Amino acid sequence: MAPVYKVAVIQLHPKPMQIESNYAKAAQFVEEAASQGAQLAVLPEYHLTNWVPEDPKFIDLCAQWELYLNKYRALAKANNICIVPGTLVELHETAADEANKLINVAYFIDNDGEILGSYQKKNIWHPERPHLSSSTFDPHSVIETPLGPVGLLICWDLAFPEAFRELISQGAKMIIIPTFWTITDCSPYGLKLNPRSEALFLESTLTARTFENTCAVIFANAGGPRSSEKPNSYAGLSRVTVPFLGALGDETKDSAEEGMSIVDIDMEILEEAEKQYKVREDIARSDWHYDYRHTSGFQGLVKEKL
Repeated sequence: MAPVYKVAVIQLHPKPMQIESNYAKAAQFVEEAASQGAQLAVLPEYHLTNWVPEDPKFIDLCAQWELYLNKYRALAKANNICIVPGTLVELHETAADEANKLINVAYFIDNDGEILGSYQKKNIWHPERPHLSSSTFDPHSVIETPLGPVGLLICWDLAFPEAFRELISQGAKMIIIPTFWTITDCSPYGLKLNPRSEALFLESTLTARTFENTCAVIFANAGGPRSSEKPNSYAGLSRVTVPFLGALGDETKDSAEEGMSIVDIDMEILEEAEKQYKVREDIARSDWHYDYRHTSGFQGLVKEKL
């Protein structure tokens, strides 16, 4: 019989630059999740600092990443729960290029406090590019966890189906996506057409990814006040999506407010979805017709069209 895993999706409201109070609030949510029997707790991207790279003190806070990683390791062990602590923006002084000193990393910590794997954000949102370094051509890799094979992605990676295919081709059954996605990430043009454009993007894409990859998608976004006119107006909508059912997580999936949803993921659903759609079976075939390449000829063609 396929297992059922209990997962907590934490929609934290990260106060800008308030790293210790944000951590304290995150820890309270994790402890509450553990008390309700959750086996995994997932936090949003940038949950410790918010995203304020222009603040002169932001770099100093990023230098503390290892301190907070160790705090989460201790928290996981003390509460017997696996944690994906959103993302930690890490300052690495040894980077040769000044622009490449900051990297954005998600970790999977098991219930013994051990780091089982990590992932550095690859597809960086355009306004972040002056500040963050990408993992570029490093391959996506699957992490073996107490909840089975897991893949980690971050925020804007959601827009790239290739990332999901690379992970499920290695056997990933769950894809975990810490995110900091706001309503005002949309352009003024798009907001004028549809003030919910970014919400529509998230709702549609998260549903599509779970069906087209026969996997569960665990999406933890930042929450907080929402307004189509204010910068960093929070989208929320944190959820788990699974085939056949779509979005799960009643406390957060339709809300931008801070909160937590605890969701049961029945792995039988994923098995039945694969029996129905045979996506993994098809992409494992030696004669599968799609072969993604980064060749000079292909890149030249793209540049010519642009």
